[in-house]
Amino acid sequence: MSPTSETAQGGRRLVIVESPAKAKTIKGYLGPGYVVEASVGHIRDLPNGAAEVPDEYTGEVRRLGVDVEHDFQPVYVVNADKKAQVRKLKQLLAESDELFLATDEDREGEAIAWHLQEVLKPKVPVHRMVFHEITKDAIRAAVANPRELNQRMVDAQETRRILDRLYGYEVSPVLWKKVMPRLSAGRVQSVATRLVVERERERIAFRSAEYWDLTGTFATGRPGIGGSGATSFEGGGGRREGASDPSVFAARLSTVDGRRIAQGRDFGPDGQLKPGSGQVLHLDETNARALAAALADATFAVRSVESKPYRRSPYAPFRTTTLQQEASRKLGFGAKATMQVAQKLYENGFITYMRTDSTTLSDTAVAAARAQVTQLYGADYLPDKPRTYAGKVKNAQEAHEAIRPSGDRFRTPAETGLNGDQFRLYELIWKRTVASQMKDAVGNSVTVKIGGRASDGRDAEFSASGKTITFHGFMKAYVEGADDPNAELDDRERRLPQVAEGDALSAEEISADGHATKPPARYTEASLVKELEEREIGRPSTYASIIGTILDRGYVFKKGTALVPSFLSFAVVNLLEKHFGRLVDYDFTAKMEDDLDRIARGEAQAVPWLRRFYFGEGDDAVSGAASAAGNGDGDHLGGLKDLVTDLGAIDAREISSFPVGNDIKLRVGRYGPYIERGEKDAEGHQRADVPEDLAPDELSVEYAEELLAKPSGDFELGADPVTGHQIIAKDGRYGPYVTEVLPEGTPKTGKNAVKPRTASLFKTMSLDTVTLADALKLMSLPRVVGEDAEGVEITAQNGRYGPYLKKGTDSRSLTSEDQLFDITLEEALAIYAQPKQRGRAAAKPPLKELGTDPVSGAPVVVKDGRFGAYVTDGETNATLRTGDSVEDITPERGYELLAEKRAKGPAKKKTAKKAPAKKSAATAKKTAAKKTTAAAKKTAAKKTTAKKTAAKKTTAAKKTAAASSTED
Repeated sequence: MSPTSETAQGGRRLVIVESPAKAKTIKGYLGPGYVVEASVGHIRDLPNGAAEVPDEYTGEVRRLGVDVEHDFQPVYVVNADKKAQVRKLKQLLAESDELFLATDEDREGEAIAWHLQEVLKPKVPVHRMVFHEITKDAIRAAVANPRELNQRMVDAQETRRILDRLYGYEVSPVLWKKVMPRLSAGRVQSVATRLVVERERERIAFRSAEYWDLTGTFATGRPGIGGSGATSFEGGGGRREGASDPSVFAARLSTVDGRRIAQGRDFGPDGQLKPGSGQVLHLDETNARALAAALADATFAVRSVESKPYRRSPYAPFRTTTLQQEASRKLGFGAKATMQVAQKLYENGFITYMRTDSTTLSDTAVAAARAQVTQLYGADYLPDKPRTYAGKVKNAQEAHEAIRPSGDRFRTPAETGLNGDQFRLYELIWKRTVASQMKDAVGNSVTVKIGGRASDGRDAEFSASGKTITFHGFMKAYVEGADDPNAELDDRERRLPQVAEGDALSAEEISADGHATKPPARYTEASLVKELEEREIGRPSTYASIIGTILDRGYVFKKGTALVPSFLSFAVVNLLEKHFGRLVDYDFTAKMEDDLDRIARGEAQAVPWLRRFYFGEGDDAVSGAASAAGNGDGDHLGGLKDLVTDLGAIDAREISSFPVGNDIKLRVGRYGPYIERGEKDAEGHQRADVPEDLAPDELSVEYAEELLAKPSGDFELGADPVTGHQIIAKDGRYGPYVTEVLPEGTPKTGKNAVKPRTASLFKTMSLDTVTLADALKLMSLPRVVGEDAEGVEITAQNGRYGPYLKKGTDSRSLTSEDQLFDITLEEALAIYAQPKQRGRAAAKPPLKELGTDPVSGAPVVVKDGRFGAYVTDGETNATLRTGDSVEDITPERGYELLAEKRAKGPAKKKTAKKAPAKKSAATAKKTAAKKTTAAAKKTAAKKTTAKKTAAKKTTAAKKTAAASSTED
């Protein structure tokens, strides 16, 4: 029976989902008798600060939002911005006969459904409605087959939420006291930050090693044969005529006198050969060139041809993390942008649910994919049996399918009507899903070894590898990308000539090639997601928000697509490693995830586990391995509470100090990183600020010496001949400026306060060249240019957006700062005689050209805007983030910023409020009476609420930093 016919007798059903977009789509599938409304995310959560906690709670409960003394009972409050929506839902429920909770089928969605039930207190039947795709059939099937609320999933999510609250609200204040205010710690974000910091430490410790080898260009002496066939080797060297057969190929030196030539993998981070590499021959430039010369006239022959069959199976359909990685590699999307676009595709019915750990496809999906394989590529590409991908990530929390196109027939990208980022991501998902049901790619892989004897008697052997694909199979539809830009993709062929053992070859060229080992690559969003998943840290569905958090907190910034840790993150990780070692231990965090999953499966109890984690109490057999391991670094045997109580051993200065060399130390101060040599106020003390966007591995001793050698501090320029006040030049937060030093005793506050004259340096000036005369001229601004015919004064001024003229309320821009001093009255009047330019000024030339945007097809450039540099393709503008610079930004980073901006959608316009209607005289009297009464009540209430206001101010900082530590 259809949902519509079931409600034909006058019944009314209320269906609640999370988002308005999803509500709109589902409403279209359900029809009359159903009211579909959105909760707009969570309607209830732990309080964000003490001000939100009900008055009956005091002490630690008020601070944490959790009653740790009474079985860790959480204090839930309806979010202030959701109260109106809750009232609306209650009103709709009062008019309904049944309630369907249709939130997402994962832990968070189950928790939202539970909170809705707890807050709305329905007196009508309640059903849990679940679906993995938003199609007509799926929605109607979900209505017809509801289930009960899964309390275990709710308990698991609640335990996770409480754990993250305790972690964030207890550890974050330690960071405020010992490192810097307004920082945050979190169960997964802190570990993710540590991973990025450890990779940078490896780069800092890395020492490059040089190694050389030879490349030989060998010729068969036969003319090359063209053709479309693939190279084939039969029986170790049999030839097949008619196949493409290059006559010249390259091979690399592999051994000399039986000793393998050293390659980059043989060297450690110290630049030395790794232990156990004694039999490896390390060639330097001199030896390599000498060997090349000795082989110049050598005779070469094929020593062996080894052919093996090549087979490659399709990649599994996408799950959350693999989608994020591929979207990063192929589309240039960050993890957050990927999930935003995928959310829109899901809500509008184009794909199945995008937060999943599973690679399984339903029978319906398999049938749809196989049908399209036959239709688009032919029966030759369809395997006899459907492919199954049953493997899941360990402790996968959801029972969803893989991410795939929705429906029992897949729409091709052209059929969707999508465009931009949504089209590109849908196409990626569609290709991957269809390819997963295609045949293997097959071919041959070949290794040819070529030998020759040098004039000095040494035996040299070269090696060349080839690969040919005789049947591309699934690669016709899809080939996976690679994190390494230099990596060879699966469909790349390397063709070698058809040679047999004993064939003579001539060396057309033997060249010596120098190489240097490279430090380990920094993480990108894609590779960090992969690392977190492989270490089983956190939940794949939360990785995008975790990466967003560490970027927003300033722990990490981007250079191109690389994630670079800030100096601040070094200080934070240093403190966490030394004093909260277990909390950022990778294995401990993974085991903690296991324990949370055991609670979700009903194999462990939440309260004993939380008690052990927080107080260090409880039965180890119940709490699990991760809990039993303790939370200290060896010196602490107690739980989290003990760790955050005893802070005496934490030396804040030591935590934030790092040796650079030559007695120079980098320190992370409250206002940013700086370097210094010697102790403050001691003779010879030097100090210099460090650019916040400097990558830590770029702070060498040489660069530190350069920074210290630069002029710093206050520059005394001399005394103003008129006032006698000293004039100094300084480098301030907003750039270099000049100011006067007022005499001691000059009032600085009150109605008689005197402010020193101050002026920013022009762009053409610098601290080490500015003179007293320059300073006095700057501080003389604004300059009176003259008066117009009506006697209105015209002044020349320097403002936030550059130099300009001002006449009354009429301002006109000047073209250069020098005009401030030399523009005449006649020139000023000529400017005012011109019609004032409305709207934007003439467009400035771009600062940098990045290339063509893969989405819009328009050229992308970097421009200088009112609020800083930004990238644009003519339609979408995206401001450069902290850590991005005009000089270093890559085309891929520019495309990613535009993709994220498009994913957010257009900014919502504020609707102007209508003016209230005029009141009648009677109404006005009533209103006045009400205001008088209300004012009296307000005055009385002020005294009562004074203490509450003070408490709110005290907790404001805690609310800002710690609230953001929620993760899963």
